[in-house]
This record gives sequence, structure tokens and C-alpha cells, in this order.
Amino acid sequence: MALNKSMHPRNRYKDKPPDFAYLASKYPDFQQHVHTSLTGRPVVNFKEPEAVRALTCTLLKEDFGLTIEIPLERLIPTVPLRLNYIHWVEDLIDGQKQPRRGIDIGTGASCIYPLLGATMNGWYFLATEVDDICFDYAKKNVEQNNMSDLIKVVKVPQKTLLMDALKEETEIVYDFCMCNPPFFANQLEAKGVNSRNSRRPPPSSVNTGGVTEIMAEGGELEFVKRIIHDSLQLKKRLRWYSCMLGKKCSLTPLKEELRKQRVPKVTHTEFCQGRTMRWALAWSFYEDVIVPSPPSKKRKLEKAQKPLSFTLPEAGLKELQAKASAAGCVGSSVDVVTALLEITLTELRVLHKRVPCREQEQSLFLTAVENTWIHGRQKRREQKRQLRELPRAPHGAGTSSQTSVTTAAPGSHSSPQNQPLPTEKSNSQDSNVNLSANETSRAETSTAGELEEASEHAAGEDAGMESSTCPEAGQEPDAAGEAPPVGSQTHGPVEHFLFKCVLNVIPEDRDVVVELHWVEGQNKDLMNQLRTYLKNSLFKSVAKV
Repeated sequence: MALNKSMHPRNRYKDKPPDFAYLASKYPDFQQHVHTSLTGRPVVNFKEPEAVRALTCTLLKEDFGLTIEIPLERLIPTVPLRLNYIHWVEDLIDGQKQPRRGIDIGTGASCIYPLLGATMNGWYFLATEVDDICFDYAKKNVEQNNMSDLIKVVKVPQKTLLMDALKEETEIVYDFCMCNPPFFANQLEAKGVNSRNSRRPPPSSVNTGGVTEIMAEGGELEFVKRIIHDSLQLKKRLRWYSCMLGKKCSLTPLKEELRKQRVPKVTHTEFCQGRTMRWALAWSFYEDVIVPSPPSKKRKLEKAQKPLSFTLPEAGLKELQAKASAAGCVGSSVDVVTALLEITLTELRVLHKRVPCREQEQSLFLTAVENTWIHGRQKRREQKRQLRELPRAPHGAGTSSQTSVTTAAPGSHSSPQNQPLPTEKSNSQDSNVNLSANETSRAETSTAGELEEASEHAAGEDAGMESSTCPEAGQEPDAAGEAPPVGSQTHGPVEHFLFKCVLNVIPEDRDVVVELHWVEGQNKDLMNQLRTYLKNSLFKSVAKV
């Protein structure tokens, strides 16, 4: 569950996701929807409506003692997401254990928000519904859980939101309203046509729900604007108005609408769970309410600072070490992986320099001057084709000739006598190792100005990188890492580059983790491309052993 760490801190599923194996052993209705993956883990197919319904009903029973029924043709809620909204409302009204009154606009067949709010906090709810089937199921779910004294389910006319629902209750002041509005404007949007970025993968879960639950004229944007319109007439009849949004792009125009209407208190938040993101907006006409801060930039900053990484498992490391040992290279798995990475970086003409790091780790400061890793497969195929078409070099060809070919740009053409033989690949790699060592030696003579530049970037742009690469507080890298390309005699700083990063090779249990920490540059996607290339090159080396 990729986003679970960003769930509301009080969400019970934040640090303890549902145990499918345990739930399957306890609930036979759920067991039939749990399968074993290729890795031996119990999994649920979220594209099956029956499986999603079984999980929701099981979690409500196991964790909240609630028994509900939901028809497959109506919206099936996910419990962790609904809990996020409940906890945020707790933050809005400042105190979840006091008796509070709330309105759930369009409660759905599950009536999940009132049932959770009443069970957890003893809240009173007015739950509205326009759909006949949803109304009948919601009322039944309330009754069978003995919640009729806390939850009142009312049937309201189509297109009714707050005004008509409160006509008969002119004296009551509600603390909040909740709403999960229809996200889509039409059936094409509901199917993902013209409403989903083409680069995004398809949804990982099924989209269930009746027409009134998932579609409304103008989509969620116009639906919430209608709630805003009602709130301008009701004003202090509710202390907080709120709604959940399925699209981040809806936030800005809705906040602008509230600003135009001079609503004094406005805030928003994010709901994260599994692979799903939702947003929520709240506003109030009370000057004395406590306004929770919008999501801080901390999560975004952590995401920006989080290194790109990949793991080499123990089995692959043993094969790499065996290959290195046969070639006369003895060292730990970290040393072997670092040496192979340095060979690949040299071939790619990515400037690199070893910098101080923690014991048993290795760190390289990388400066990518040009993108030599893109379309690498096509380039390698072209090189192999050229080798097949050229005559074999005479026996005893000089090492210098091989070196010149190895360090040439991918796809470049050299004379036939300078091409290495396929059987001489190991010699070419040995040359690369020696060249990389020479590179490091030259880079150690970098100027103090380069050192200052590297340390400033490392400390200022990526605070996490400093602790990963320096064994002691205040210790700085001894060079900027801008080693010249192979064969170059220049020692000055590189003025134009794509990006700079720090590559850490770290032992983790019996595995080795390779991390790339961003320092500065033009585009982080380029660093991700390089990470993928390095990972593939290492795994390819394992496959050849």
C-alpha cells in the first residue's frame, strides 16, 4: 500500500494494514475471495465487486462490530478511506468524544459515515438519500445495528442537498456536514475517457455505484458549488461544511468560489490510502472555529528528498562475487557492486568520484553531462551488428586500441583494426577499471572551489544525503566529483550538466541497496532513467554468470 504512510495519523490501518490471511481464516464469506500470489502472499482482486464488498463487510464486522449489507449495483465504500474523512471531521469540530450532530449528504446503501461516526464517537446523524434502493438498504443497516436512536435516514427529492433536508429542523444547529459527491459528469468520464491522464496506469479497483452516486450534471465541481450555494443561505446553521473530491483540479476553482463569496474560514486536506488519493474541502461562517492547517509541505518535501533505489538480493550478489573472484577481484558484496557500477558509469561517460561514507558502505558523487543511457539497447544492438560485419582483428592487437574503442561514444565508428573481439570483453572491462581508478585519482586534485560547491549542494538541496554520505557531522566530501571524461586531461569544474547526485551502495541484511540522492540539475526523470539503466546492467551481469 504505497500511500498508507500518509494516511491520517489516527487511522487504525495506517501502520497495520488488514491481515487478509487472518480474516480469511475467521470469515468464510471473505475466504473465497482471498488468493495466494506467486510470492506466497494472500491477495484480494480489487477489480471484482464481490471481493471488494466482502472485504468492506469483513473489516466493519471485525474492527467496528458492524453488520451491513450492500447491493453489488450500488457504491461499495472502502473502509480506510472513509476513516480518513471521519478523523478529519474530528479535527474540524475539535473533539471526537463529545456529542455532535452531523449531516451526511447522500449516505449511500452502506450508510457508512453515520455508522462509523455513531459507533466511534456517539455522533448524531441526519443521513439523506435520493435513491430508493440506497435508502432502503441504509435504513436496514441502521436498524440491524441498533443505531436508530443516533441515525435518522431520510428520503429526499432528486437534486436536493441541504435546504430541503433542513426545512423541518429550523431550530437545530449542526456541527458539520459530510459529502462524497458524484465525481463524474457523464458515462464517458466514469469509464475514464477524457478524464484520466493517458500516462497513468488504469485503476487498480473496480468502479461500482448507481447513476446518482457516481454521476451528476457538471460532475463534482458543479455539485459542490450547489452545496456552497446552499451554505450561503444557511450560513451558521452548520459550523462546518465539507465535501470529498476525487480530482485535485477541482480544489482551486472551488476555493476561488469561496473567496469570491467572502467565506471567512476555508481549509482543505488530502486523504491517502493504498494507491488512491482523494482531497477534501471545508468552510465555515463562524469566526471562532479552529481551522486545521492544510497538509503541510512536509510530505511533498519528503517525497522530493526520498532517494531512488533498487535492491540486489543475496542470491544475485553471490553470483556477482563469484564472477568478480574469477576475474581476480576480491572484496565485499558492496565493493563488487560499486566496482561494477563504476565500470558502467565510465562506459556511459558519467563523471563519478568516490566520497567519504559510513563504514561498510560506498558513495559516489555523480555528474551527468549528457544523456548517454537513453535508447541504450538500440545502440548496443547496432554495435553488435557492426562487430559481426567487420573482419576479426589480427592476433595480438594492442590494449590501447581496445581502450579507445571502449571509451568511444555509443554508436561511433572506428576502423576495423581497432574493434575489440567478442572474446576480449574481459580485457576491455579491465581497462575500464583502470581508467576509472585514474579518474578517481585525478578527481582528488579538484580545487577547493569545487569542494565548496559540492558540499553546499549536498547540504542545501538534500539534507538526507548528508547523513548518508558523511560518517561524522560536519565532514564534507573531499571533491566535487566532477572528474573529466575518460581520456580527457581537463581538471576544471563542469559548467553545463544534466544533474548531480550521490549514489550510495549500502548493505541491508544480506542484500545490497543502491540509492541515488538528488543534488541539483535539470530534471529528476533523467536520474530515474539512469537508475533504471544501472539496475538493468547489474541484473544483466547476474544473468550472464
